[in-house]
Amino acid sequence: MGRKLLAAGQLAEALSHYHSAVEGDSKNYLTYYKRAAVFLAMGKSKSALPDLSQAIQLKPDFLAARLQRANILLKQGSTQEAREDFQAVLKRSPNHEEAHDQLRKAEELELLQEEAHEAHHRGDYSTTVQVLEKVIELSPWDPESRELRAECYIRLGDPRKAIMDLTPATRLRADNRAAFLKLSQLHYSLGDHHDSLNQVRECLKLDQDDKECFAHYKQAKKLSKQLDSAEELISEQRYQEATEKYESVMRTEPNVAFYTNKAKERICFCLVKMKSAEEAVDICSEAHQREPQNIHILRDRAEAYILLQEYEKAVEDYQEAREFDQDNQEIREGLDRAQKLLKQSHKRDYYKILGVSRSANKQEIIKAYRKLAQQWHPDNFQSEADKKEAEKKFIDIASAKEVLTDPEMRQKFDSGEDPLDPENQQGGGGREWPFGFNPFEGGNFHFKFHYN
Repeated sequence: MGRKLLAAGQLAEALSHYHSAVEGDSKNYLTYYKRAAVFLAMGKSKSALPDLSQAIQLKPDFLAARLQRANILLKQGSTQEAREDFQAVLKRSPNHEEAHDQLRKAEELELLQEEAHEAHHRGDYSTTVQVLEKVIELSPWDPESRELRAECYIRLGDPRKAIMDLTPATRLRADNRAAFLKLSQLHYSLGDHHDSLNQVRECLKLDQDDKECFAHYKQAKKLSKQLDSAEELISEQRYQEATEKYESVMRTEPNVAFYTNKAKERICFCLVKMKSAEEAVDICSEAHQREPQNIHILRDRAEAYILLQEYEKAVEDYQEAREFDQDNQEIREGLDRAQKLLKQSHKRDYYKILGVSRSANKQEIIKAYRKLAQQWHPDNFQSEADKKEAEKKFIDIASAKEVLTDPEMRQKFDSGEDPLDPENQQGGGGREWPFGFNPFEGGNFHFKFHYN
């Protein structure tokens, strides 16, 4: 049954039958050999080795089992034991071609291992990596070679490649807590806090009392919780609380640059959302110094400059961001808007006319309008020149109030388009006075103005 199931590719069922067969006849060398074949088909070479050793013990001249064991030992990097098995096969079968080829590989591997360790010992990590490339090609199941190469990658400043070597190494040893901890620490240093937690949990599954793993687990868990919480607060638009949470992140982990950089980037974003423009520019500038090519920081600082009506600086930041990512739609749209606002600022700026900030609410706008309308009413002036100047000011004040108290018109203006500019009016025809007539035309006409 085991043979039939193995031939049909039903490996788990085949293994179950071979377990029963071994229990039924523990002296049958072929049953152990066949079960080893199932383990190998399942990718479980470590489990296959004891069965092959048992088959050889029961039948020392069983060359197929000895050759199979030698091949596994060679892939595991155990060159001396592999060489002994290949030599035993050749002693009984001197012309065995595969045994000759594999013995040469074992001898070659031994020399390469020695070369790699010598290069590592003298601190030549680049050469060590190059030699280990060949070593791992011959012995892909050797955890020691992968761990050594991972250490070299770390020293060469390439932690991502170290992770790629340590990940399989954790499966190649029965209890590789050291590799799980190192993996967790590498992920942590790169800002992958969720992956860091997952790896250190694997270490604690092997030994929940491991002091190093537990200490790192507590730190990673605390930091990960703060980061997740801060992002959740941002998604809920609770920007002040998010800012405080990111300040906690910097206190929890002051030594890993990634987390300080991330915190400052997100605090910069929150301050812009809260319209704390001056503070935002300071924090964003500090974040920009730490990460000069971070387009999100440049975008947020540009938005802070827009709030401060410093449009040239906003354009500069958006242009710099576009250099780093030319395909980013958000950056392209932001640059277009900043350029429109800069152009618009050379014409009429309704916020400046009323002396209010871009974040002013309707009540603040109306209050500013009433004060200025009263101050610049033409009836307050005597000479014709003063009256003309007052009329112009009064029209601008009334236009500003009309645009900024109408949500749709204000949105257009904030996007860099003046809704009262004749150039932006469809169907042609200018519009100078917002109410459709000029009450100051027609000589000595007077009226009483109501400030509603």
